[in-house]
Amino acid sequence: MTVATLAAHLPSRPRRAPPPGACDCHAHVFGAPDRFPDLPAPPTLASRERHLESLERLSATRGVLVQPTTYGTDCRVLLDALSAAPTRLRGVAASGNADEAALAPMHAAGVRGLRFVAMTTPAGAPYPGGVAMDALERLAPSLAALGWHAELWASGDYLARYGTRLARIGIPLVIEHMGLPDLARGPTDRAFAVVLDLARAGFAWVKLSLCRVSRAAPEYGDVRAFHDALIDANPDRMLWASDWPHIFMGDAAPDAAVLLDRFLDWVPDDALARKILVENPARLYGFPPAES
Repeated sequence: MTVATLAAHLPSRPRRAPPPGACDCHAHVFGAPDRFPDLPAPPTLASRERHLESLERLSATRGVLVQPTTYGTDCRVLLDALSAAPTRLRGVAASGNADEAALAPMHAAGVRGLRFVAMTTPAGAPYPGGVAMDALERLAPSLAALGWHAELWASGDYLARYGTRLARIGIPLVIEHMGLPDLARGPTDRAFAVVLDLARAGFAWVKLSLCRVSRAAPEYGDVRAFHDALIDANPDRMLWASDWPHIFMGDAAPDAAVLLDRFLDWVPDDALARKILVENPARLYGFPPAES
């Protein structure tokens, strides 16, 4: 059995249920080869049905699916998954097309942003499959017209170098994986300070996703100070994200329920937890009002 045929693991159940309307703001789906035979073999089988089951395990009402670089700008699997639960799911697509009319069907399907990638391979080459950051300024007017945001997969050093310029583009930014801070430099590092400033000023939303940042699973204590600093900077711009199904992490892949437990341990204030898990995603992604 190859890696491509292995089904994505499902979370256990968190010790403490999140509030009604909670949203996991970062997950990926991969289509089965028999349904999408012309697409690259998926790194793991994470079907739309399995994703909805993962949300159920977490007691999460809503989810945001992000286009994986595996599929480049071919968003058929993402759009297919959104169609399965249109009131519960929203999407972040990938496209180099600046034509608003071409993007409008994605909006109708539940897409609310485009993903841009500034990460590089170990050899320093552009990360394959991602839409590069230099396309963002060209696409920004179309995103603004649709009320979309730009999602950024970028290192802390990249954000430190270009964060001010990105903030001037005039559309909301969403920063993945806590801005990928350098843990060795600590939370007072200049690069991380730029991420804090972008959130504090309201220019950027930040996904509180631990597993691609920490080296101390399952307690994740090495990122606690960064996590707290982000929330202190602007709780109105924080989002919680599991990064399910944790592709390419192998045996280090976490249980998403443990990630949710850790968030609820670190944010024991019910009103603040509700803000980050429910209210902020509802505003950013345009979900219908949640039941109290």
